[in-house]
Parts: sequence; structure tokens; C-alpha cells
Amino acid sequence: MNLYYAIVGEDVAGSLDKRLAARPAHLQRLNKLKDEGRLLLAGPFPAIDSPDPGPAGFSGSLIVAAFDSLEAAQAWAEADPYVAAGVYAQVSVKPFKRVLP
Repeated sequence: MNLYYAIVGEDVAGSLDKRLAARPAHLQRLNKLKDEGRLLLAGPFPAIDSPDPGPAGFSGSLIVAAFDSLEAAQAWAEADPYVAAGVYAQVSVKPFKRVLP
């Protein structure tokens, strides 16, 4: 049975250009999860209080998706193009229990 896992990536300061370059590959993986019905939500944390932070960029990302196990979620997170591109300084993966809605 698949459970949800929260994946939180914390960006390296000044990594906006790397993030933008790796974004198409990152979104491709997220769309695959969506197409499989496994993606609950995903999106970045703007570095400033604005939906479009411009050159301020982002401080990280949140993905909540279903996986077979914590190990599977961690392996998926470690293979993210943002990790390979040096966007994320660190990534944490935790089980997530959806309550609402």
C-alpha cells in the first residue's frame, strides 16, 4: 500500500540559475507522478513574500507524493534533477498523513 511522503528540498543560496536550468527535467518527473495518480501537491517556496519572487528566487520546494516505502521516496528524492544540478543543499523525506481535505 502506498503512503504519502513529504519531500522538502532546501535550496543553496544563489541557485536560481541552476534551478531554472534543471526545471524542465524536474517537472517531467513530477508530471509522471501526477499521471500515475501519486502526486498530492508540489511547489517551490518563494524566497520573499510574493508569488513571483523574480531574482530573489526560491528557498526550496515541497513535494507530497505516494510511494511504496520511505526508502522508495528517499531514492526518488535523491534522483531529482535539482539534486544533481546542485540546487538543493539538503533534502528531507518524512512520512505524511493526509487528514484534510
